[in-house]
Amino acid sequence: MSTEQEPTTPQDELSQALPPEQPEVDDHAAALDELQDRWRRALADLDNLRKRHAKELDAVRKEERARTAVAWLPVVDNLDLALTHAGSDPSAVVEGVKAVRDQAVDVLRRLGYPRYEETGVPFDPAVHEVVGTVDDPDAEPNTVVQVVRPGYGEGSRQLRPAAVMVSKRQE
Repeated sequence: MSTEQEPTTPQDELSQALPPEQPEVDDHAAALDELQDRWRRALADLDNLRKRHAKELDAVRKEERARTAVAWLPVVDNLDLALTHAGSDPSAVVEGVKAVRDQAVDVLRRLGYPRYEETGVPFDPAVHEVVGTVDDPDAEPNTVVQVVRPGYGEGSRQLRPAAVMVSKRQE
């Protein structure tokens, strides 16, 4: 028997020092790559969704503005008609302007903002704005006795409160 060992090369020594390749490291790296790819795709999908939503929202706003403008066109047409007849019978012009005002109030009602101008009701700061007080012995204290400017809307959809005069307490 010979006691001679076969000569070794530096590459053989290196392969003996390093553990053999572990297939699970490659699997983890591949899984990580796949998750990163899915994450990037999800971010891109989210960005595309945001852009599409912004476009749709803009289109809905434009459509609603156009629908509101169309609702007001008959009012404008009738005002133009009243102005062309302004030189004729003054009482007819006044009646025409009242009809146009009623038409405008109806447009606001159809858009979801009904007009309110009730008197004799208790003052409610949610729907009334006090512009003055009056001494009225016939009215209960804190009761609306006069509407200076009507309000429009109801609940959380209020365009403006009614400007009112309220009875004050008698002393």
